[in-house]
Amino acid sequence: MLDVRLIREDIQKVTEGLKKRGQDIGLTELLKLDEEMRRLLKESEGFKYKRNMVSDKIGELKKKGVNTDKDTLEMREVSQKIKELDARTKELSEDINNRLLNIPNMPHSSVPVGRSAGDNVEIKKWGNPRKFNFPVKSHIELGDVVGLDFQRASKIAGAGFVLYKGMGARLERALINFMLDLHVKEHGYLEVSPPFMVNRESATTTGNLPKFEEDLFKVDDGNYYLIPTAEVPVTNMHRDEVIPEEMLPLYYVAYTPCFRKEAGSWGQDTKGLIRQHQFDKVELVKFVKPDGSYDELEKLLSHAEEVLKRLQLPYRVITLCTGDIGFSSAKSYDIEVWIPSQDKYREISTCSNFEDFQARRGGIKYKPKDGGKPRLVHTLNGSGLAIGRTMVAILENYQQEDGSVIIPEVLRPYMDGIEKIVKS
Repeated sequence: MLDVRLIREDIQKVTEGLKKRGQDIGLTELLKLDEEMRRLLKESEGFKYKRNMVSDKIGELKKKGVNTDKDTLEMREVSQKIKELDARTKELSEDINNRLLNIPNMPHSSVPVGRSAGDNVEIKKWGNPRKFNFPVKSHIELGDVVGLDFQRASKIAGAGFVLYKGMGARLERALINFMLDLHVKEHGYLEVSPPFMVNRESATTTGNLPKFEEDLFKVDDGNYYLIPTAEVPVTNMHRDEVIPEEMLPLYYVAYTPCFRKEAGSWGQDTKGLIRQHQFDKVELVKFVKPDGSYDELEKLLSHAEEVLKRLQLPYRVITLCTGDIGFSSAKSYDIEVWIPSQDKYREISTCSNFEDFQARRGGIKYKPKDGGKPRLVHTLNGSGLAIGRTMVAILENYQQEDGSVIIPEVLRPYMDGIEKIVKS
């Protein structure tokens, strides 16, 4: 959520920042409501001050035996006026808050200006795509080898799900454990296992509500939501808390299943693991002080990259332009892994700095050592990585002509030393 004071003090800056995102949001009406609310607050405070003064006066007069009926009647009228003013102020406050909840974050000055994904900027590549001397199979065609059963998953739940069996299930579990171990033991994250459902307040904090309610799976008529990513429950661990400065930065890593409707966004990915209603992911979340948040973003990116380096999977990193960054993000990098069957790179992780956007929505602050007032933290998150898409990359990049799949060396200790998956 943007700070209404920032809009009030520099509406031109905010308007220009939002236009870079392709958002032409009228902020004048918002400021009119804000001005009216502050005027009514001041008026209400004046009446409350008067009520307190006259109430003291009535008490003194009563002690002296003086009739106070006139003053008492006036105070009833004042109390009614205060009630009306407070009710209107509450209405205005809720209206302003709802408007702010639907305004996206301001892009950082380093974010390239653009309208769509075609304007994203590649900043680096790692590894060289493998040259095959035989026809490349897609991960769907290789599914029978490793135990990916889309047909039975469809029977159980419908389209957009997968059933892992045998070696496929073991490989998925190996990926999860490998990623968790890497981030905990080498990158310094604290592992957490959060709930897979959240309440409305939690989904609002991270920016999923109210803007993207249609993309979420509701439970119990909207009292709960299945999480679209572990970012939501992990970020809300510190909602409405003040963190001592000496505890920052805080690094968390969590494995969870994720649930997304993915309505209208499937295209060529109607089959396979690229887009699923339920998928697994290892997520990285940070709470940091504002002055170091962009250094922390670079570290976060390197931590996600390291997973692909250890797996020896070619990838590239792009900076998302203003027209492609997420609603809550101030700056984002996408890591895209090479997918041989599609002859292109596909997104496998997004690493973002939200600055204080989520923290303001969730009341997440830190207490400075110098004893100053609590300040909003900056929150960051990134996939480290999406398990299903990593599975796709491994199956396709490590496939052999006979249909078998070599297991990346770094995963073999998690699979009892098995080096190759062959169709049983």
